[in-house]
Amino acid sequence: MNILIACETSGVMRRAFAARGHDVWSCDLLAAEDGSNRHIRGDVRDILDDGWDLMAVLHPPCTRLCNSGVRWLHTPPPGKTRDQMWAELAEGVDLFAACWNAPIPRVAVENPVMHKHARDRMPASLPKPQIVQPWWFGEPFFKATGFYLRGLPELTPTNRLTPPKPGADDHKAWSAIHRAPPGPDRWKVRSRTFQGVAEACADQWGNEAVSAAKVVAT
Repeated sequence: MNILIACETSGVMRRAFAARGHDVWSCDLLAAEDGSNRHIRGDVRDILDDGWDLMAVLHPPCTRLCNSGVRWLHTPPPGKTRDQMWAELAEGVDLFAACWNAPIPRVAVENPVMHKHARDRMPASLPKPQIVQPWWFGEPFFKATGFYLRGLPELTPTNRLTPPKPGADDHKAWSAIHRAPPGPDRWKVRSRTFQGVAEACADQWGNEAVSAAKVVAT
């Protein structure tokens, strides 16, 4: 399958699909961390019409879309204005909608739970997301992630762990993503795809795409 992994610099998802024999490329405004020559540096909206069979948009800019940041639309952070906040919201919605409406038969767009202002501006066809956790796939971490799916099945847990209860000794370690300290690389820590999640996506969505193609071919 010809697969596009959009808004990814780590290469985690790209490598997972590539290991299963797919023709896969990643795309982001930033360079690939692993220096891969199968990474397109640019705006993903410029290549949406290039004949992809499947696209997974992993980390679209969501700061202005997610529910945790809705307060900034009304009380901007230092150095920002309300007009800038709403303009950034509009840009985030435009990117998300362009990916969702792309002429690609199978699409997954990752995003945290959206606030009402973002949701009201989204395409009417956008379904509710499937909310998954890393610990469904053998990764001992908390990080609720939403996948908006078109033409793809919901992910099935592959190695569901038992999360620690609040107050347990290891609960803090499982919350490391949310507790990432402030700094220039915090966004990388919080947005990086877990290997277990990538393996599940590559196995389940990749197989779904191949099966669908075989049906069409016959």
